[in-house]
Amino acid sequence: MIAPVTQPHKLIVLLAALVAFGPLSIDMYLPSLPLIAADLNAAQSDIQLTISVFLAGLFVGMLFYGPLSDKLGRRPLLLGGITLYLFASVACFLAVSSEWLIVARFLQALGAAAASVLARAIVRDLFPINEAARVLSLMHLVTMIATLMAPLVGGYLILLSGWRSLFVVLFVFAALVLVASIWKIPETHHGSSRGSTVTAVFKAYGRILFQPVAVGYILCMSLTFAGMFAYITASPFVYIEYFGVSPQVYAWLFSLNIGGIILLVSLNARYVGHFGTQRLLIAGASLAAVSGLLLVLAGVTGWGGLPLIVVALLGFVSVTGVLGANCMASLLARFPEQAGAAAGIAVACQFGLGAIASSLVSALHDGSPLVMALLVGVTGCGSLAALLLTRRPAVA
Repeated sequence: MIAPVTQPHKLIVLLAALVAFGPLSIDMYLPSLPLIAADLNAAQSDIQLTISVFLAGLFVGMLFYGPLSDKLGRRPLLLGGITLYLFASVACFLAVSSEWLIVARFLQALGAAAASVLARAIVRDLFPINEAARVLSLMHLVTMIATLMAPLVGGYLILLSGWRSLFVVLFVFAALVLVASIWKIPETHHGSSRGSTVTAVFKAYGRILFQPVAVGYILCMSLTFAGMFAYITASPFVYIEYFGVSPQVYAWLFSLNIGGIILLVSLNARYVGHFGTQRLLIAGASLAAVSGLLLVLAGVTGWGGLPLIVVALLGFVSVTGVLGANCMASLLARFPEQAGAAAGIAVACQFGLGAIASSLVSALHDGSPLVMALLVGVTGCGSLAALLLTRRPAVA
C-alpha cells in the first residue's frame, strides 16, 4: 500500500514529467513528418492530420478525466491513462499506414490527457493556493525546457535511428513515469464528491461555468495561450518570408521567447508567496495587453519594423506561464472538491482556443504580420478584460 504524501515537494519533478507528456509527444514528433509521409507512402496532409487528432484527443480526454477523477480518484485514472499511452505508443511504432497512425495518435493523446490534467489536480490536493502557484510555475518551467529540447532530440533521433525510434523513446519515458507514479503517488483526493454519481460530477462543469470568477480565470489563461498558438503558427512565415531572416536566426528568436517564459515563471515561483497570485496576475495580464497593443501598432502601421515585433512578442509570450500557473492555482482553490473538473475544463479550453487561433491565423494569413498582430493583440487585451471578472463576488 502506498503511504500518504508527507513531503509533497519531492513530487514536483514527477508531476512536471506528467505535464510534459503533451509537449514531448507533439514537439519531438514535428521534425519527422516529411519522413513519415514518405515511409508510409502517404500524403503530407494525412500525416499533418496526426497532429490535429492528437490535439483533439487531448481536448476530449481532458474534459472526461477531470470530473471522473473527482468521483473515482486521481490515482486509478492517472495510472490507466499512462498505460493507455504505452499501448498506443507501441501501435504508433508498428504503424503501416497513415490511417493506423492517425488512430494510434488519437489513443496516445487520450492517455497523455490523463497525465496533464491529473497532475494539476494533484497539486491542488496537496498544496495551498500560493504554494500551488509556485509548484505549477516550477512544473511549467520543466515543461518549457522539454519544449525547447524536444525538436532537437527528435531531429537527432531521426538521423540516427529513423522516425519509429521516437515512439521507442516516448514509450521508455512513459514506462519510467508509470513506475515512479505507482511507487510515489498515492490517492490524493478524498473529498465529499467521491460519493457522488458520475452524472453529478459532470454537472460540476455547469457550476464552474456559471461562476463569473471561474470564467475569468479560465479565459485569462486560455486567451494568452491562444495568442501564443497564433504566434507559433504564423511566426515562421512572418520572420522568414516577410522579413527575410534566416532559419537559423528564426530559431534564435523562437528560443528567446522560450527563455522569457523560463525567466518569468522562475521569478513567479520565487515571489508569488510574497506578492500573492492576484498582484502577479494583474501585472502579467497588463504586460500581455500592452505587448499585444504594441504588436497591433507594428502590424497596422509598420512602425518599429521587426525589432518592435520581436520585443512585443517577447513580452506577450514570456508572461503566458505566469498567467497559466497563477490562474490555475486560483481557480483550483475555489473548487477544492471539483479540482479535477476545474483543471479539465481549464486546460481543455486552452487547447481548444489555441486550435481556433492557429486555424484562424492560417486561414487569414496575407503574407504580412497584420493577422498575427491583430490576433495576439485581441487575445492580450481579452486576457486583461477577463481578469476583471475575477474581481466580482462568486455566485453561491
